[in-house]
Parts: sequence; structure tokens; C-alpha cells
Amino acid sequence: MYLNTHSYYSFKYGTMSPNELLEEARTKGVFTLCLTDINSTAGCLEFVREASKYGIRPMLGVDFRNHLQQLYIAIARNNEGFQEINEHLSKHLREGSPPIPPGAPQKWQNVTVIYPWEIYRKSLHSLLPHEWVGIKPHEVTYLHLQKEPLPKDKLVGLATSTFRHKRDYNTHRLLRAIAENALLTKLEPWQLAGDVDRFYSPAELANIYKETPQLLLNAERIAGESGIFFDFSDDRPHQNLKTYTGSETNDFQLISKLCQDGVSYRYGKPTRQIQERIDKELETIRAKGFVAYFLINWDILRYARSKDYFYVGRGSGANSIVAYLLHITDVDPIELDLYFERFINLYRTNPPDFDIDFSWRDREDITQYIFNRFPNAALLATYSTFQYKSVARELGKVFGLPSIEIEEMNTSTKSGKVPDQLVQKIMSYSQLIHDFPSHLSIHAGGILIGEKPMTYFTATHLPPKGFPTTMFDMVLAEDVGLYKFDILSQRGLGKIKEAIDIISNNHPADPKIDIHDIKRFKKDERVKELLREGKAIGCFYVESPAMRMLLKKLKVEDYLGLVAASSIIRPGVARSGMMREYILRFRFPERRKDAHPVMMDIMPETYGIMVYQEDVIKVAHMFAGLSLAEADVLRRGMSGKFRSREEFQEVRERFFNNCFSKGYDKKLTEEVWHQIESFAGYAFSKGHSASYAVESYQSLFLKAYYPLEYMVATLNNGGGFYRPELYAHEAKMHGAVIEAPCVNKSENQSTIDGKTITIGLGSVKDLEANTIERVLGSRAEKGVFLSLEDLVSRTGISLDQLTLLLRVGALRYTGKTKQRLLWESHYMFGKMGGAKSKMQEQQLFGLPSIKDFELPALTVDPLDNAFDELDLLGYPLCDPFLLLRDIPFEPVMASQFPAYLGKTVTMLGYLIATKNTSTLKGDAMHFGSFIDQEGNFIDTTHFPQVARKHPFRGKGFYRLTGKVVDEFGFYSLEVSEMEKEALLSSIKMQNA
Repeated sequence: MYLNTHSYYSFKYGTMSPNELLEEARTKGVFTLCLTDINSTAGCLEFVREASKYGIRPMLGVDFRNHLQQLYIAIARNNEGFQEINEHLSKHLREGSPPIPPGAPQKWQNVTVIYPWEIYRKSLHSLLPHEWVGIKPHEVTYLHLQKEPLPKDKLVGLATSTFRHKRDYNTHRLLRAIAENALLTKLEPWQLAGDVDRFYSPAELANIYKETPQLLLNAERIAGESGIFFDFSDDRPHQNLKTYTGSETNDFQLISKLCQDGVSYRYGKPTRQIQERIDKELETIRAKGFVAYFLINWDILRYARSKDYFYVGRGSGANSIVAYLLHITDVDPIELDLYFERFINLYRTNPPDFDIDFSWRDREDITQYIFNRFPNAALLATYSTFQYKSVARELGKVFGLPSIEIEEMNTSTKSGKVPDQLVQKIMSYSQLIHDFPSHLSIHAGGILIGEKPMTYFTATHLPPKGFPTTMFDMVLAEDVGLYKFDILSQRGLGKIKEAIDIISNNHPADPKIDIHDIKRFKKDERVKELLREGKAIGCFYVESPAMRMLLKKLKVEDYLGLVAASSIIRPGVARSGMMREYILRFRFPERRKDAHPVMMDIMPETYGIMVYQEDVIKVAHMFAGLSLAEADVLRRGMSGKFRSREEFQEVRERFFNNCFSKGYDKKLTEEVWHQIESFAGYAFSKGHSASYAVESYQSLFLKAYYPLEYMVATLNNGGGFYRPELYAHEAKMHGAVIEAPCVNKSENQSTIDGKTITIGLGSVKDLEANTIERVLGSRAEKGVFLSLEDLVSRTGISLDQLTLLLRVGALRYTGKTKQRLLWESHYMFGKMGGAKSKMQEQQLFGLPSIKDFELPALTVDPLDNAFDELDLLGYPLCDPFLLLRDIPFEPVMASQFPAYLGKTVTMLGYLIATKNTSTLKGDAMHFGSFIDQEGNFIDTTHFPQVARKHPFRGKGFYRLTGKVVDEFGFYSLEVSEMEKEALLSSIKMQNA
């Protein structure tokens, strides 16, 4: 009887989660239920997974509509029918137009179709055997008023279930207003569901259809003929592509051969230990059915290497020697003694986790290759959900509140002001809608490659990326046995690749760099020096203030130390207090005696401190006596998304019970559990940290030997942790001369010649891409520009675009001042009849000649260029401290910190970065990074009382007063007072 029910995956329409829908059904004594969301299968797998917990037999279908006009309901009689429905829906979701046709496909073999009465009566077409006409509760009386005879044996009771009660209906109305971007009072009836679309009890339906009981019997017949099954059991087989070559035997032969080919490259002549590790891994991989997973990754990366794309394989996959031999990762698990069972064990159902990073310039081509190579591929979706504050703003608009009242609404309760009745209603419904799915988005890099077509599991849509995308997220994909391939992008790889090209051009006589020679980089003394001193600006993962601090405190100079540092910097370790303890045990060997003997035995390399994700498995297995399977559940539970699941809570209880049985005291058990819990999914696996360390070494080597070229590559690839300004500053600290953009020298991106860096035209704010293309194209075709008139006539540039170039100094080749050029350009465009003259007009009629008139004396302030650069580039190319008025005090420099240890000093700092955090009590505090007049870093701490009294006030210069402190050789300033200093431009404006 319940053949048309909606969840909140009928986006901005439905009001119940699948669990709430199932609970409502169970409460009303309903034991068969069909989910038919509107043009959506986003909730289908979740609905099926959860149904058995409520004792309900699930059915699946789709309510097909054009906008909100219902066309028909399609119900899958089996899994094949669900696939037919998904293929039909996918076609229209991916094409967008034309609209869904009013008639269902006649070729369907495993689908039941129900047409709504209002659609059927307009066409009165003959029904196929699998087609029915639905009669809604309020339409029963219409049956007695029809003149035409009706095929009563083809009529079915069709109660649409969208709401439980009035609150749900009100929520629906609000969602529809948000969807239509309309005032609630302006919604038309056709834009809403009727308030009759509620969840009736079986008794209510029996009463409604009492004069036509056959309609309910027909509904039961349809339900009896329909069903769906997806395996969500713990021992389910995975649904990824099962063979790479088409044969499991051939797959294993291929992977074995690839491993033997890789041994000579990676190790030369393998030791017995290496060969035993290879054999062990291969047998486990074959036993778990993961051979094709490895080969698919190998195939993708073989293509990447053929295109000379840089990539980094990371994640727990770096624990595998097979992955190392197949060039999926560059991390040697033998060298690092990586724990293979963290990656794959016989108790693990899901395939290994490979995260493959590509340059941001190359990833799209890799994705296209995957879709061309593997037919059953799809991008993985995520659900974008409504958040409380954004919902409140939307509902404020829906109720017609002015924008100022909407902004005040979110602060009314904090200020102690009692909200009025309307605001209370908005707040109440905002809380209700909070976490509802709003729309589908795309996972950062997840791609599914299935054995079956993806439409077996879901309809697919076509978002802006242009690739078919699922309608479910990663958790549901894994639950049903589909495991993602992570194809990610990062700008760090783009920096490394581009830096090598720039070095080759700027130093043609130098030998070519083998950027994969990590063993050489690990031994390099210059690289060690950068690590010890934390001089890693621009270098992947090790340039942030926190990482600079940690490297200096640890005095890291080797690979293993950097691998550990890459993980202990993560919030999970830092917040537990174990980062400080690790530093103490790293620096002071006698401190290691504080470690519990069992923990020290488990993790001797990190002095008994949990640092990596696999430490969770080690401790749970070896300390608490959990099985490897249970330990892996615990490790996965730390990610947060599984934490509420029953299996995680069961394993947690077993952990404490086992520790009690082993005789550990309560304090020790709770302390170890606190370490585990503090990870909260933020700690890295050791292989992941090792992969990051490899890329850090590559960038550190380039920075050590070619700092200018590396900074240019950094600027051209979007910078890094900091603003572009700091990378320009870093280049100057290494002897670079930085020039403003120039139409005769600049390319789109920044370039270097010797030690001179010329900023690219693409860095100029608001300079349009087509303007840059015309300038560069004309220069390539006809040579450099000779004058202002020459530039305008050859490019057809508009006045506003020309003004940007003039202000940034891009026409300094003319030898004229910026002020003179601006006068001339306005005169020229005024004579041409306005700033929007076309190039064709200029070519036909020529440019008006510029009279050699005399201009009044123009005051040229040397700092005018700096302020224009600040506006157009985001930073001045000169020393930024020149923008300050006279400084009425003698600031202490960062280089003088050791002489002032423990004393209160006053410093002058140019703000580079801030980090907002909170104390254990929840009070806001901050960390700051500044540079002083010598170009060195001032790192500051702002405790809550100071943070409240002296807040940051945006970019600029600050007078900093505080005490110089030292921890493990890292000097910083504990700020007691902070005041922002005024720029010269501010003084000028005041005087004007």
C-alpha cells in the first residue's frame, strides 16, 4: 500500500530521513515500504541498509517529475529493475534537457509503472501489463463521477507519504520557499505538496478505500511482486572491478611479474627478507581479491609516467612493498619497518587505501583517462547539508525580514535579548532543518570503478566537472562494497615540476636533477641544515609556523625524524599533550624511562608514544589483546564517521574489559584510551607521513640549491601556506631583484632571468585573461611594443584595462612617468569617443595623435608605486617598512632574542599569518607570525586576556610588547600589548 514515500533526499522537498521514515512505518504497523524520492536515488542504499533494523522489507523506485509535475512512479521489481530505472533517470539528469517524457519507457522488463490519475485521464492511453493508474486518497470520489469506463483491475491505491504531522508540512513549505527563492506568502499551490500527502496508518487507508478495496489489494500485489537486495554484511564481497586482464590467474601472473621487474630497480639484488615480504603480500592480496585494485592503480600511474606527470602515492598503501615495486608509492616499507597489517590483513574486508596526488594542472587529464579506460567509472558524491546559521538567514529571507534584522537574529540570544515570536519560529525551524541534505556535491577526489555498471547501485548525474557522479557518499559506497580510488590534486607537485623546468632554463649548464633520487636528498647537508633550522618557506608541508617551530624544537635532520614530525604536528597528537612529551623524549633520552614498558616495547621508535594511525592497531592488539579485526574497527572508528556505530562502541567496551582482565590499573587504561581517542581521525598513518616526507625532501632540495627558481615556481602555483607576498620576500632574502609586471618582458606567470624576477601579468588584480592573451599574442607576432599608442593600436585594449597596466608600471619602457601616461591615455580615449572603442575601429580610422602639450608640474612620490602595487598585486615590491611613518621607538629585532630572554621588549612586526585557537576552557587565543625590519620571523603567542584586549586588526604593521621566551631553542614573544601602526597613506588622507 505504501508505494510512494519521500525522504529528505527529495532535496528541498521531503522532511524525513530514511531512519525517520522507517521508524514512522514501524510505529504505524507497516512492514513493506517503497522509497520513491523525486528524481533521486540518493537515499536508496541507506534506506535498504537500515530497513532490516526496523523489521521492514524495502522496495525502491523513483517519483519521476518535470520540476514538480508528477509524470509517473517507477517501482523496481528486483535489482535489475532498479538498474533500468537508474539508467532512465541518469539519462535525463546528465543531459538536462529535453525534459523527461510523460510516458515511461515501454522496454522496461523489471519495473512497475504507476501513472497518477490526473495524468492518465488526460491521455486515456492503453496500459501495458506492467502499468497501473494510481488513485490518491482524495481522488477516490472521482471514480464515481467518470463517464468513461475505467479499467478497475488496473487501478491501485496510491497514498503519497511525505509528512508525519503539521510540523513536517510547515518544514516542507519552508524548504520549498528556499528552493524557489521566494517569500513564503508568494508560493503558488502547484509549488507545494498537498497537506494530504501524509503518512496514513493501514487502518486509515482501509477506511478511505473501503468502497474500492480492490485498489489496496492491487497495491499489495505490486508490493508482493517487488523487492530489492544489496549485501551490507561484514563478509560481503567487494563490488569493485574484480579482474584487470579478464582473468584472476592472468592478473596474478601480471602482478607477480611486475613485482620482480620492480625489485631490481628498487633494491638491486633482493635479500631474503625482501623476497619473503613480497611473497607474503602477494598471497594476502590474492586471498582478499585485491589484485585488480593494485593493477588498476598501476595502470593509471603508468599512464601518468608516460605523460611525464608528477604524482605522490600516499595513505596506508605506502605500507606495502608491492605498491613500492609497482611505482604506486615511493616509500620503502622495509626501510621504515611499516606495519603491513595496517594496510591489508586477512580480517579486513575493504581494499587498501591509495591516495594519489597529482599536480593541479594534470589531474583532469588523469580523470579523463580513467573514464576512457574503465567503462564502469563514476565520481563519488557528497551531501551538502544545511547548517544552522545559513538556514536561519534563508528563513529570514523567506519570512521577509530585512537583511539587518537577519544578521541581528543570530546574535540576539548571545546578547541576552529575548527574540520575538517570529525569530523564535525561525530559530526553531533552523534547528530542525540543520543537517538536512541540501544538494549533491562532489567528493574531493573519489572515483569508483565497479564490476557492474554504476547504475546497478544508483542513478548518476553530471555536475560541472563533466563526469558521471553517483548520488550516494563514501560511507554508503563502502557499505555496499564499492571502494574509491582517490585521485587528488595539490599545488606542491606543480611547484616541484615547474621549478625543475625553470632551473633548466635559468641554469642550462647544470646537470639535470633526478627529483626521485630521495636517497641523495636524505644525505644532503644543505637539506639537513634547512630542516634543523626550520628554514622551509615554500616547502611542502613543512613551511607552516607550527611546523617551523616543531622542526627547530626537535632539531630534525633525518628522514625518520621528519616522518614522525609530519604526524605529531597533527591535531590528534598535539591536543593529547603527547607532542610535547615526544619532544622531551626525543631531545632528552633520560625522559624515555617514563614510558610504560609495554608501550615502549610496542613503539620503541617513538619512545612509547602513539604517533601514527597504525599505533592504534598495535596498542589495541598488543596492549589490550583485541583481535586485528577488532583493532581495525577501533582505528576506523577514530575517523568519526563510524564512531556512533554499534560495532565501535562494542570494541571500546572490549578494550576496557580486556585491560582490566590483564591487570592494568584504571588510570593507565584511561590514559592509553585518551591517547587513542585524541587521534580522532586526525593522525596520519606512518606510510602517509613517509609519503609527505618524500615530497618535503624534494622541495627542500630545490629550495636549498635553487631558492630563486623555486620561489618563482611557488608564486606561479598559487603559493602555499602563506600569501604570495612572503614568497616574494623570501626570494629577496636570497638575493633576488623583483620587478613589476611589464608588457614587454612579462609572461602570464612570473619569470626569472639570472637573479631578476619579473612578476607575471596574471598577477595583476582585475586584469582580464583576454587582455593578457592579446598583449602576449601581439608581442609574439610583431615584437615588443614601442609606445603607448603602439600598445593600444595593436591590442585594442580598453581604457580601464590599460589603466591597470599603467598603474602597475607595465609601460615603464616608454620612459614616461605613470602620471603622464595616464593623462595621455585619457586624452587618447576621449578623442576616440570613449573607453569602449573597438580594435576594428582603431584599425580603420587610426589613433588620434597625442599633442605634445605641457602638463602642470606633477608631484611624483616614490612610494606611489608601492601603494599601487599594494592595490593591484596585493603587496609592495619595495621594503614594506618604507610605507610606515617615522617610528618613534627603537624596536628589538628577532636576531636579538637570545640577548633579551625573559625580558620585556617592544618590537615592530609586519603581519604574515595568524592562527586562532582556544584553551582547554574554551577561551579564544591566538598565535601570530610577523617579519621584522631585517626580514626575520617574529613568532608570537596571545593568551586569552591579551587576545580580548588587543585583537588583530587585519594586514599591516603592529607594535608588539611582550616577554621573550624560549622552549627547546625556539624563541618567541608572549605578547602583553599590541597596537596597529598607521601607514603613510593613512597620514596623507588625513592631511588631505
